[in-house]
Amino acid sequence: MRIRRPRLPRTRAGQRRLVRAVVAVCTLALLPGAWLFTSTADRLRTVADAPPAPVAVVFGAGLWNGEPSPYLARRLDATAALYRAGRVKVVLVTGDNSRTDYDEPDAMRTYLTGHGVPGGRIVRDYAGFDTWDSCVRARKIFGVRRAVLVSQGFHIRRAVALCEAAGIDSYGVGVDEPHDVTWYYGGTREVFAAGKALLEAVFRPDPTFLGPRERGIADALAEAGGQARHEKG
Repeated sequence: MRIRRPRLPRTRAGQRRLVRAVVAVCTLALLPGAWLFTSTADRLRTVADAPPAPVAVVFGAGLWNGEPSPYLARRLDATAALYRAGRVKVVLVTGDNSRTDYDEPDAMRTYLTGHGVPGGRIVRDYAGFDTWDSCVRARKIFGVRRAVLVSQGFHIRRAVALCEAAGIDSYGVGVDEPHDVTWYYGGTREVFAAGKALLEAVFRPDPTFLGPRERGIADALAEAGGQARHEKG
């Protein structure tokens, strides 16, 4: 069986139409990435210059044998540094707990308490199944209005853009990583995830699981405020 190869247009008009079609496809493919860069251009910070915010939101990034993966551990290290520097008062850890044998938020909380963040200042979101779900739930379920987001550099722009779309005034701290296989995989994945993110920002779908409002963040902030007043007194 002979396989027919596609024939290129032979006329100049046909060739021009083909070029325009290729340009249009390339433009559409690049549009989501351009949106991410322009919409977050002034929203990226470091631990040292992150603006004060009531809440830090740290996104899950996988577990190894029940403990944070190296990439997740570095996100949590940066989050603990933000707390110790007084830049945030409460931490929202958001991740996947869709199975009884896989619990990102509890593992993240345990790591943070081991690095100096009081347990009473850590609130867990067990249904942060992806970035959009985490952002929407942070706003609608936990009442977060302003936050510093913590993730790897290749992911932080998408996190900031989506949390802004969800109604959270957001700044992002991107954690630096060596350019290893995981880093290249993450960067490549973001190229394709940008398109999904743009659709989410435009159409704003409900997260996988929404549920009732929770007072965890409000209670933790009230506790933080009470302690601060006590220390001043």
